[in-house]
Amino acid sequence: MPELIVTNFNLNFTGVSATAAGVVRQHASLFDMALAGQPLPGCPAPVSLPKARQLSRTAPDGKPFAIWHVRRNTEMRAAIWARDVLRLPIKIVFTSAAQRRHSAFPRWLISRMDAVIATTEDAAKYVPHVHAVVPHGVDTDVFTPAPDRAAAWADTGHPGTVGIATVGRIRPEKGTDRFVAAMLAYLPTHPGATALVIGRAAASDQSFLGDLKAQIAAAGLTDRILFPGEIPAAELPALTRALSAIVQLPRYEGYGMTPLEGMASGVPFVATDAGYYRSFSGQGTSGTIVPEDDTQATASALADILTNPARLDKMAQSARQSAQTHFSVKAEADGIARVYEQLWSGA
Repeated sequence: MPELIVTNFNLNFTGVSATAAGVVRQHASLFDMALAGQPLPGCPAPVSLPKARQLSRTAPDGKPFAIWHVRRNTEMRAAIWARDVLRLPIKIVFTSAAQRRHSAFPRWLISRMDAVIATTEDAAKYVPHVHAVVPHGVDTDVFTPAPDRAAAWADTGHPGTVGIATVGRIRPEKGTDRFVAAMLAYLPTHPGATALVIGRAAASDQSFLGDLKAQIAAAGLTDRILFPGEIPAAELPALTRALSAIVQLPRYEGYGMTPLEGMASGVPFVATDAGYYRSFSGQGTSGTIVPEDDTQATASALADILTNPARLDKMAQSARQSAQTHFSVKAEADGIARVYEQLWSGA
């Protein structure tokens, strides 16, 4: 019987999915484990929820119980049902990245966890049962710098010689409108640059997307601010390493993996002070933090990086080194494994 079951119930590949996948790839050789729900790139083929329950009917060899590691409300509910209603011999670990107070139902769900892993000290303030603070890490073997950035960009098939991107759901919370405003200010004076809005808009955000496209058309930049949609997870590393900068301007972010994936790829970033971005920035060595809703400051910060090849190269090297040294997925996986071992040992 597996000693560890990791759940992934979301059909879409999200930031949560990416962080789970990185850890599962590390843990696959360390634990007798199963993935339950939807597939994750580079991970073992998943089993269904009923199969996961069946696999957890008895305790694994040498362990008093199996651990279910969950990351979403639906997954917490399923695990609580398995433990408390079906009376399966499991304990539940939840990873919490939110840096704000949860609403009532998630608070209740989290209160029923056996252990909580917070991704930052701020996130730890909002949840009970915190056993450890373990920052998310990036797989620096998957996200790697391009030997030749210009050639990598040319291989994408996108126009221009320089690529800039924002990644995430197209909606106000993610600051997609802030990115578009910054590009409307930046692109007219930098003719070689092309901007990508990578992600999709939900049905409820289609009018928001339409307004953005109308602004872009009015500025005559439809051929330079592109909307390629969601990029499959397997294709994202190649596109990321082809970029010259990543720009993330959310109004709220729990943690935020995109700048970190860029850093591992030797791509510096410009971002608002959200999520864990300030820590990623290394006091300006890997990225630049800009004020909220300051379009000109964002455009200027981008120009300071992209019009100075020596600075771009230095930041790219620092970003890669920081990702490897401070924010690797191996360090995250090791921290999570220590929580599992503490539970199994009764510590």
